[in-house]
Amino acid sequence: MPDPGLDTLSDTGVIPDGADVGRTRERVRQRRFARLAIVLLPVAVALLLRALVWHHQAFSIPHIPSSLVPYIPAIALIAVLVGMMLASVVGAARSPHVLYRPGEIDVHFDDVRGADAVVEEVRKTLNLFLAHRIFAERMGGTPRRAVLFEGPPGTGKTYLAKALAAEAGVPFLFVSSSAFQSMYYGATNRKIRSYFKALRRHARREGGAIGFIEEIDAIGASRSGSGLGGHREGVAGVVNELLIQLQSFETPTGSTKLRGLMVDFINQWLPTKRHLHKPGSVPANMLVIGATNRAADLDAALLRPGRFDRSIYFDLPTRAGRRDIIDFYLGKKAHTTELDDDGRREALAGMTAGYSPVMIEHLLDEALIWALRRDAHAMSWADITRAKMTNEIGLANGALYTEAERRMIATHESGHATVAWLVGRGRTLDLLSIVKRKEALGLLAHSDAEERFTRTKSEMRALIQIAMGGMAAEELFFGETSTGVAGDLATATTTACQMVGVLGMGSSLIADTSMSLTGPSDATAKVLSTDAGRDEVERLLTRSKDDARSMLEHNRHVVEALRDALLDRDELVGSEITDVIQAARPAGEPGVPAVDALQS
Repeated sequence: MPDPGLDTLSDTGVIPDGADVGRTRERVRQRRFARLAIVLLPVAVALLLRALVWHHQAFSIPHIPSSLVPYIPAIALIAVLVGMMLASVVGAARSPHVLYRPGEIDVHFDDVRGADAVVEEVRKTLNLFLAHRIFAERMGGTPRRAVLFEGPPGTGKTYLAKALAAEAGVPFLFVSSSAFQSMYYGATNRKIRSYFKALRRHARREGGAIGFIEEIDAIGASRSGSGLGGHREGVAGVVNELLIQLQSFETPTGSTKLRGLMVDFINQWLPTKRHLHKPGSVPANMLVIGATNRAADLDAALLRPGRFDRSIYFDLPTRAGRRDIIDFYLGKKAHTTELDDDGRREALAGMTAGYSPVMIEHLLDEALIWALRRDAHAMSWADITRAKMTNEIGLANGALYTEAERRMIATHESGHATVAWLVGRGRTLDLLSIVKRKEALGLLAHSDAEERFTRTKSEMRALIQIAMGGMAAEELFFGETSTGVAGDLATATTTACQMVGVLGMGSSLIADTSMSLTGPSDATAKVLSTDAGRDEVERLLTRSKDDARSMLEHNRHVVEALRDALLDRDELVGSEITDVIQAARPAGEPGVPAVDALQS
């Protein structure tokens, strides 16, 4: 097998032929055949001599005394009970892993989409694993022993670990942390020891092995402070065992220990200068991967260099990543020709902001289910839209409104859509509906046309104005509001409190450091707890509602057109919304001159 050079460690692809791992596997295979030959040779010689020289002797079954025959059932029952007890004791300490051979894994790096940077980092880690001797002996480096995969659920941690094992061509020992846990005190520690023992055994047989521990925070939680470490019996001992086993890569094999004992026995009879050298232990080429979405709960000792040397964060895919994932899954699932359009796929990538790869695949599967319900064999854009609304909001429950309620709700949602069309620059209108889902009597679904990570002050105010559009429409057309504005007011108030108390978009630049965008309920409560904050939020909400009403007064015909379309069709999807709006505008109308002034 050719010896790869140092330049292979910087290659963008996976090192071919397994490098050090492949050579180790071949040496072990040859030694295995040699040991088998050594064992079988004496047997073959003995059989040959017997055939040539010795006489055949018949064997007979030992005679059982008749006095013991009545006791045979009792003896057999006792033997079975003893065997069951021994099996339970032995099984309690057995490693709970599931072993996958490379040929049993059908996932490869090319199947991992939407996470190019993560895949590249994992590929480099794999090359270090495959060429561990080159890295250690020629460069003096210490190969990575353990890598932590952290990130939100469904971002592909287990999926990429399987792809890594398939590309490496070595055994993959998968285990869930909950499988280690036992009702017997100390059994968890024994299972962890058995798991790492099996990992070392496979690594030495195959030149390398990869261990994957799912949800490692279940056995690696912090030993100090509050939480599991301070309240659950035995957690400290379990973490200690895990820490020790992560340092057990150099544990000698049984034959190495036996040779060491023989050398020690001989050395006690020899002078110091003539002592024999004990055989050294070759570290097992193992890579342990731990996956968790709660990395903050892990014990600090697990994360130090020498244990989990590297932490790789799996973030939610960007818009480009989501487009790649959508292309990948649509290539496998039946769909209509309209979903082959780049515009449709880009729109779907924008609609799925915040989705993980698993959520995107589930969305497309749900769309296929919707297609089956209408006796079709391929999903359409409308099926995807219905699946998205079902996943995020819930199924339409078939509630029947009174005629007055339908008109009120249709007007309310049309007010939202009209304001969103006027002030929501860079936003797309995805769905307008008066179908009841869960607590929502109707809804306007709108999203960013492009990937956004920040928002300006005018964009934040636009979100408040859109939320106020329903209330303003009810006042404009009915002279009063209904209870349906409660959710809109809550959304608008939360956004206004963030602007005033956290983002420095109010009259004061002071931001309460105890508040953050990740906890909007805390920000809302603290801002409204002061008179100054409450007054400023009130002014911001009042002005936004007045702006929304002014826009709707100038575009009353747009609200009426959307309302009538909703009363006729119940739902408008995507371009259907803008088609109604464009048809309602008089020819040559440039828009509302007051909009730019309202945003200032």
